[in-house]
Amino acid sequence: MTGWDEDDAGILRLPSGRLIRGRGLRAAMPTGHPPHLGIYLQGAAPPEFGWDSRWVRWPDFWLPRDRAYTTEVLTEALRRADGERVEIACTGGIGRTGTALACLAVLDGVPPGEAVAYVRRHYHRHAVETPWQKRFVKRFSPPGNARS
Repeated sequence: MTGWDEDDAGILRLPSGRLIRGRGLRAAMPTGHPPHLGIYLQGAAPPEFGWDSRWVRWPDFWLPRDRAYTTEVLTEALRRADGERVEIACTGGIGRTGTALACLAVLDGVPPGEAVAYVRRHYHRHAVETPWQKRFVKRFSPPGNARS
């Protein structure tokens, strides 16, 4: 098996069946296998983890600094989650992580207006913490899918 165990803490099952782990970096690293790819949503560069990782410059309680890069990284995460262990993490694992997970849900086919509720139902009930994070998800669109 190369993916996550669906019963592990922080695992979100997307509609396609792909499993993504969300977590807070201030908590202890979960036991078991490490991710193949980690997406780290931080205002400052995270430490090296020992596996393939991407840093998205994303200050706490705000939005990512580079939306195009964020979309590129999340698209890679979704593609790789098809057969690899992918995790998304910020300091607490709720606001930025929840926002990124909701955007992944949009990439996986969940309508943008339903993605926050989907992540709150299947990942964490307080995911996506601020009004501007909710708006970011509602306006998020897959690459090549321009919206006004």
